[in-house]
Amino acid sequence: MSKRFGGKYSPDGQTGSAQDAPRRRNVEVDAAGGRINVMFAPPIVLLATTFTDGARGLTVGLIGAALLGLGAWLLRDGMRAEAAYHSRKIARRPAIPRKIFAGVLCGLGAAAAVIAHQNDGAGLVSAVLFGLCASALHLVAFGIDPLTSKGMEGVDTFQQDRVARVIDEAEKHLHAMADAIKRAGDRQAEGRVSMFQDTARDLIRTVEEDPRDLTAARKFLSVYLRGARDATAKYADIYSRTQDPQARTDYFALLDDLDKNFAARNQKSLLDDRSDLTVEIDVLRERLSREGVRLDES
Repeated sequence: MSKRFGGKYSPDGQTGSAQDAPRRRNVEVDAAGGRINVMFAPPIVLLATTFTDGARGLTVGLIGAALLGLGAWLLRDGMRAEAAYHSRKIARRPAIPRKIFAGVLCGLGAAAAVIAHQNDGAGLVSAVLFGLCASALHLVAFGIDPLTSKGMEGVDTFQQDRVARVIDEAEKHLHAMADAIKRAGDRQAEGRVSMFQDTARDLIRTVEEDPRDLTAARKFLSVYLRGARDATAKYADIYSRTQDPQARTDYFALLDDLDKNFAARNQKSLLDDRSDLTVEIDVLRERLSREGVRLDES
């Protein structure tokens, strides 16, 4: 379905600081792309080719199709978990090695497919060899899961777990906002919500990289985001029924205020980090000077 173009110079375009200033947009690309979706085709093909092979062939074919389908599902989740791991400076390794399990299931499914197409029931060695080859090719094509955590040296794991819970809750509120605003049928409001999500995620990344900021930012990531989610849901319900321009103006003003507050909180966190670094450098210089080591001030 076609959609009307919207922007600053369109008839319903918004003017003001929110549109005048260039904004960086965080474009999220789904790591489970086309080649992952292709992996859901083999179980369908296996089931179709063994449907008329009798009870034994159909049973083994069903088992093989289930193994291949489960492997493709684990592979998709594993690719997304790996993308999230690489997108963060501080991350723990995935608790479940989904991609490795997916490779093993792919091999078992391939072995079941070979057995299902053997009428005499022989050739177990061939099935095992085909399964090993399928697992090896799967691991070569998609790789394995990250097996080590990164950036966790010197990080308080208890504090990091607290941060993870707050961040998960914040992400749920942001996704709920994106889902709710779609009900309004207002493309400009959807774009404005997306801009606010980018600002909120900047603060989320700052807190994630330095858990010490959690106490100061927790109100923003829990109370404020929950209020923004509820306000978005109410605006979507009202605007979808009445197309009230005043409700639209009030909602955009709320987003502007939230955007400025979140950006200011994030900037303050970055400045505090820089101040801490300056203090550490000054202390180090003083200690070295007492030891008789002179540093070039330039």
